Amino acid sequence: MKNIARYILPLTLAGMIPLGACKSMMTKGNNDNNVEKEAVLPTDREKIVQPVSAVYTSEELSKGILKGDWAIETVNGKKAVGETAPFIKFVPDQKRIYGNNGCNIINGGYEYNPADSTLTFSKVISTMMACGMPDITDIEVNAALGATHYYSWRLDGDDYYLTFYDADRNEVMALMHQNFQFLNGTWAVIEIGGVAVNVPDMKLVIDVDEGKVHGNTGCNILNGSLETDMDAANSISFQSIGLTRMACPQPNYETQLVVALEEASKAKPLQGGRVAMLNNQGETVLLLERTSDK
Repeated sequence: MKNIARYILPLTLAGMIPLGACKSMMTKGNNDNNVEKEAVLPTDREKIVQPVSAVYTSEELSKGILKGDWAIETVNGKKAVGETAPFIKFVPDQKRIYGNNGCNIINGGYEYNPADSTLTFSKVISTMMACGMPDITDIEVNAALGATHYYSWRLDGDDYYLTFYDADRNEVMALMHQNFQFLNGTWAVIEIGGVAVNVPDMKLVIDVDEGKVHGNTGCNILNGSLETDMDAANSISFQSIGLTRMACPQPNYETQLVVALEEASKAKPLQGGRVAMLNNQGETVLLLERTSDK
């Protein structure tokens, strides 16, 4: 389910309706504060996430801050299933959420209070695309957002997890934080497949917002695309890798670099300004180190 985090919204505002109109999330009361308004599509979704929203500090963790992109893992104890990976993005500056319930785009407001762990969503609306895939949990996702009253979250290893509860403190949704911004910047390649590499010109420049990678193999110019996946923590893939065609003197690691990029399926931040690229078996295929060199 690739490219979800860079999902470009193709639908017009005319295709948006309040979730309450589908009876999956009813708005309480009749005052002006509860009047459904026209949806505002998340323009920043075209650029994965806001730069400030990716990484949690220990202070924010202790304060219960809600921000950034979260993949919906389960809803009412059942695995969340969709034609696209269900997710929610919290935008604190706007006090709004954007996302996808697995079939349709959703957005709305949210209010929370870390002091008593309360969380509520308001004026949440959805597009009306027909969903062809059977057994998806889009309606359940909508209903769970409407029922949410409390939240909690925790750090488990390298991953952050968020849980929503109803007014009776029954779990209604579990989510996992997604963080890709740590990949932004220029990286020296220091290991390929566990073998140390000492090629000063071998560098990669990753632009998460644009979904691009370019660099130098030590001989040729490299260009390609970066795709991200909301189905698993920090899941990535490099696609459409292209090279110039200069003849390279030996020894060179060009082929090994390209193969490693194609095998990479997860990026893991390490101490000391390093990042490990792992394959599907959890093996490190690339070890990168941040550099200021262009």
